[in-house]
Amino acid sequence: MSDLNDPRVLFAAERTLLAWNRTSLAMIAFGFVVERAGLLLLVIAPEQAQSIKMSLTFWLGLAFILLGALTAFYASVQYARVLRSLNPVEFPVGYNARWGIVVNVIVGLLAIVLIVALFADRI
Repeated sequence: MSDLNDPRVLFAAERTLLAWNRTSLAMIAFGFVVERAGLLLLVIAPEQAQSIKMSLTFWLGLAFILLGALTAFYASVQYARVLRSLNPVEFPVGYNARWGIVVNVIVGLLAIVLIVALFADRI
C-alpha cells in the first residue's frame, strides 16, 4: 500500500501504463509492416522472392504482433496491481482510473484478431 496519500502516484502509474500502451501499439504496427513486407518483395521482385523469405516475414510479423498483444495485457495486469495498492484518498473524486486497463485490453484483443485475420488470409 502506498503511504503517500497523493494522487500524483496514480497519475505516474497511469503515465507508465500509457507508455506501455504506445509501445504495444508500435510493436503491433511494426509486426504488420514486417508481415506485409513479404508481399512487397513479391510485387517488386517476383523472380527473387523466395517462399522462405515470404514465410520468414510472415512469422516474424506475427511474432511482433503477438509480442505487442502480450505487452498490452501484461501492462494492464501491472497497472491493476498498482491500483489495488493505492489508498482511496489517492484517487481524485469521480476519476475512472480503470479506463486505461479497458483500452489496453481492447488493444491486445484487437491484436489477436489481427493475427487470426492475417493467418486466415494466408491459408
